[in-house]
Amino acid sequence: MALRTRAVPENAPGDLFVDDRCISCDTCRRLAPATFGGGEDDRAFVASQPSDGEARRRALLALVSCPVAAIGSTSGAGVREASRALPVPLAEDAPDILDCGYAAESSFGAASWLVLRRGGNVLVDSPRFTAPLLARLRALGGARFLFLSHRDDVADHARWAEALGCARVLHARDVTAGTRGVELRLEGDAPTALANDLLAIPVPGHTAGSTALLVGERYLFTGDHLWGDAEGRLGASRSVCWWDWDSQTRSMERLAAHRFEWVIPGHGRPWRAQSIDAAQAAVRDLAAEMRER
Repeated sequence: MALRTRAVPENAPGDLFVDDRCISCDTCRRLAPATFGGGEDDRAFVASQPSDGEARRRALLALVSCPVAAIGSTSGAGVREASRALPVPLAEDAPDILDCGYAAESSFGAASWLVLRRGGNVLVDSPRFTAPLLARLRALGGARFLFLSHRDDVADHARWAEALGCARVLHARDVTAGTRGVELRLEGDAPTALANDLLAIPVPGHTAGSTALLVGERYLFTGDHLWGDAEGRLGASRSVCWWDWDSQTRSMERLAAHRFEWVIPGHGRPWRAQSIDAAQAAVRDLAAEMRER
């Protein structure tokens, strides 16, 4: 629970506040950018108290999703309802992609996503395990797969797999003692079809076993390999490459051959191109920039 006595001085006066335990994960700004301020890598604060019901709803989704409970509400009004509202659609024109919220501290606040599909839903990376989210996921049809993009964002994967009866997918190079029970281990660097509309694409670099998931020809889930930023640019950074930058650059070059419109990361902001061609060009341009770093 956030503590008013530890509230950061930048908070705008009012009901909502952020305290000094914030870990700068950007979850709150992704969910409620109208309320929470600061740069993407900076400590968050309440820049503006919500001005209407929708803004407060989004702010409360951020409150319950904060991985370290650093966001508080003096009144508590609407918090219980918000805890039962997740997951929520990524965008009006992407109703089949849901943001699970409930970020986990062990994943440093990484985002988790639910893909709604007739062949069985897919949970991409693991959110924090909570009863309200479990109830909602079951109501939405559960999950056939829990796709783990890399070793860092696995959080409560075992509890989700047991509760939902889903098969976990992780590249063998990223399997650790904590994930040795995964049901499906990917091998090598060639893409692997999990279904006719699901393609696992190894993108080694950030970690040895980093893997993207392509859903149809629209959505590319990228873990920490590739992300958008608040300015609408695509990014990748040597400073958060835990394994090998040259490998990540080569992975980026190969990724540009695939067809997609959205980049949906674990850390960073979702990014959308105007067309598949524009998305491929943007990834090629980024790979070229990476060669220069």
